Amino acid sequence: KTKVYYNMKFNVFCDETLPDLFTTSKDSDKKLLIGSLWIEEELREEIKQDIKKLRVEHNVWGEIKWSKVSASKEAFYLDLIDLFFSYGMQVRFRCIVVNPKQINWSYHENDKELGFYKFYFFVLDKWIKNFNEYSIFCDAKVNRDLSRLNKLQEILETSNRNSNIERVQALPSKEVVLIQLSDFLLGATSSRINNIEHTNKAKINVINRLEKHLAHKIEPTTMGENKFNVFAIQLNGGW
Repeated sequence: KTKVYYNMKFNVFCDETLPDLFTTSKDSDKKLLIGSLWIEEELREEIKQDIKKLRVEHNVWGEIKWSKVSASKEAFYLDLIDLFFSYGMQVRFRCIVVNPKQINWSYHENDKELGFYKFYFFVLDKWIKNFNEYSIFCDAKVNRDLSRLNKLQEILETSNRNSNIERVQALPSKEVVLIQLSDFLLGATSSRINNIEHTNKAKINVINRLEKHLAHKIEPTTMGENKFNVFAIQLNGGW
């Protein structure tokens, strides 16, 4: 078999916020978000070491999560935002915003888990380019059918025949710091998209730092936004 050499290799680390919105019977105006952190594979260890240096500097250990942003850890999380932007286009973020009220589940065989992974496809597909290789890592959930990831890989491969989808794999986020970084960025984004009023001043300051780097409020972006892309999918038609 002829060995194929791809131009670049990328790692993609995925997480989601408010997934229970797909299964709850309660009425809610909240939006579900699925996020993805894209990095050049050769930078993976360097980024992990940079995060470790920040941990040592601020004496912050344990899992990195949006829910753990607090006054005592504020400086660490502010530096984490700065680190993300310091890598320019070598480290990028993309998420999709889904309004559960717009979903017609009959299009998904009334299978909400199937629908969930279809939305994962929309997060990933637009940023997969020809002649590259991609390894995609999702946060492992104990109540999910992991065979769905095999199907997701199959569909991505069919849609991107000139790229190599090396793997789509579930990993425990507690052991993968770059999935944790994805969670952190996604949590900040979800706060703005869902208009959450924080009494936690540290979270407000982190969001402000993120928006200062962006030079605009966190909100749905155009498709051409390549550093911090927020795609609000419209499932009820229209422009």
